[in-house]
Formats: sequence, structure tokens, C-alpha cells
Amino acid sequence: MATELYDLTVPAFLRGFKAMAAFLEKARAHADEHGVAHEDLLTARLYEDMAPLASQIQRASDAAKFAASRLAGVEAPAMPDTEASFDELQARIAATVDFLNSVPRESIDGREDADVELKTPSRSFQFRGRGYVLGFALPNFYFHLTTAYAILRHKGVPLGKMDYLGGIG
Repeated sequence: MATELYDLTVPAFLRGFKAMAAFLEKARAHADEHGVAHEDLLTARLYEDMAPLASQIQRASDAAKFAASRLAGVEAPAMPDTEASFDELQARIAATVDFLNSVPRESIDGREDADVELKTPSRSFQFRGRGYVLGFALPNFYFHLTTAYAILRHKGVPLGKMDYLGGIG
């Protein structure tokens, strides 16, 4: 029986984006209620050499859309990483969700042994589909989701574990 890579990826990404969109709304409300400039949250970092909140959202988007693209062999939509407001980040999340929902299950399922190449400016990495999902795509997505959540918690946004999980069921 083939690994159902679709079930390991797309629903996890969709749930993560639902949670991310909700905690961005909580961050906006918190900022407005406490007189915090939106830019102060959007440019906040956990540590000086880490990317700011807006970049964490962009990287989570990239992780999900490129995972689906690489597995399904379809073109991922171009997103130029210019988002600088809560509305623009929400639009990025929505566009990523729309793309994920457009990828047919049958183009991902059964691709556990497919060759997947990940190219960076300095090198490329070779994976098999299942190893790519479990060893890179999901951990990378959750790293950026977790970091975005942690930045907002660090800045005083009242988020809890259930906000991160996006609800149960």
C-alpha cells in the first residue's frame, strides 16, 4: 500500500495556516488594543540573526507550496516576499491555501519513491518523496510556524497552545 503523502502534507499545511491566520488576527487586535505599531510586531525577531515575523510567514508559505509543487510536479505560484502588513500576510496565507487546495490528491499520493530535488543558491539536495516530506518539508514548515508563534508570544500577544494547534478535530 502506498504512503498517502497527501494526507501527511496538505491537511497539515492547511491546519497550520488556519492557526497562523488566527494568531495573526490576535496579534493585530493586541497591537491595536495596546497601541503597539503593527510594524513593531511584523519586524520582531526572537534573536538578531533570525528572520522577522513577516519572513517567518513567507517561509512557511514557501515550505508548503514548494512541498506540494515538488511532490505533484506542478508549478508553484510566484510570491515575491513583499508583504509588510497583516492584510498582506493574510493574503499570502490565503493564496497559499488556494494553491494547496488546487493540487489534486492523486498527483501526490504514491510518490513516496519519487525523486525530489531541492535547489538552493549554493547547492542542491536529493530526496525520495517520503524522506523529503518527513525529513525536510514538514519539519521546515513547523519550524517557521513555531517561530512565528514564538515571536508573537515573546511580544506579549495572548496566545496559547490551542491557538498554535488550531483546534482539535
